[in-house]
Amino acid sequence: MQDGQNVPFDQRTVVEATCMPFDLTTHYLGLELANPLVVAACPLTGELDVLRRLEEHGAAAAVMPSLFEEQLAQVDSPAAIPLAVPLAHVRALKDYNRGPEAYLKYVTAAKKAVAMPIIGSLNVTGPGEAMGYARRIQDAGADAMELNIYFLTTDPNTTSQQIESRYIEAIAAARDEISIPLAVKLSSSFTAFPNFATRVVKAGADGLVLFNRFLQPDIDINTMQVAPHLALSTSDELRPSLRWIGLLHGRLRASLAATSGVQTADDVIKLLLVGADATMVASTLYRNGSEILATLIDGLRYWLEKNDYIALHQIQGHLSQLKCPNPAAFERANYTQTVATFVEDNK
Repeated sequence: MQDGQNVPFDQRTVVEATCMPFDLTTHYLGLELANPLVVAACPLTGELDVLRRLEEHGAAAAVMPSLFEEQLAQVDSPAAIPLAVPLAHVRALKDYNRGPEAYLKYVTAAKKAVAMPIIGSLNVTGPGEAMGYARRIQDAGADAMELNIYFLTTDPNTTSQQIESRYIEAIAAARDEISIPLAVKLSSSFTAFPNFATRVVKAGADGLVLFNRFLQPDIDINTMQVAPHLALSTSDELRPSLRWIGLLHGRLRASLAATSGVQTADDVIKLLLVGADATMVASTLYRNGSEILATLIDGLRYWLEKNDYIALHQIQGHLSQLKCPNPAAFERANYTQTVATFVEDNK
């Protein structure tokens, strides 16, 4: 057995057990969570038995699998499905998440099955009739709503201003439909992200989830087809969330959650230090099972004890740009220093 020295927190057997009470509570979207670990929207949260296991091993909240705009268009008005969406892709979503009506029943069942907060998830391309389902998910019992907006423009005549306006209209429409807290899952692909984030909050978002991990197409050279591809995330994908949460902490009246790349206790600690209110996990659950949640919590407790902290709020935002000793490290200085250090280390 390893003695705990020089071992990453996610692999360490915590041999120095402590009876010291640690306050791991955090607040996300106005909800008090027992710890910062939230299960991200994924198929795992779509099964009651799995949902119970996730809570048993330490999950503080769970985001339901996304209900897609294309699914709702099939139910409400098949003619509303964009012509650019191949019918084969639409049919593939027909029974995903059991379908729209069963999805609502599942949200209600999930609320009865576990004590942790249940967050609904709606995946849309912009404002439209699908927003009516936000209210239906709320009425089914969801404690909060996560709005996932994914619109990829291919028209060279579409401006960034038009794209941003589309997002803002969708957020405002969702806000009009529901009274529960609203989180918006965003991409980092905005030119002036702090300005856009501010507009998102003004439009009605209570929190930001950073960042959406858009799945990119691949090419099957044997069939000569564009093919879907999914690879589980790694800790290397944490950097964009780490930077932007560090930059936004203390500047927005909104919760900040990190997603994509949260694999280890070290990752969780880093995100808390820059100001995250919640850290969302999915890929590590597929790799390691629900038991990894308890390991992440043990690693967090170990680090807090080692550094003489007893509560999570003592470290949240401690290394955000507003508070860290070297604010320029979040900006261009990080780029130049990284390049220079790499060159020097590889001479």
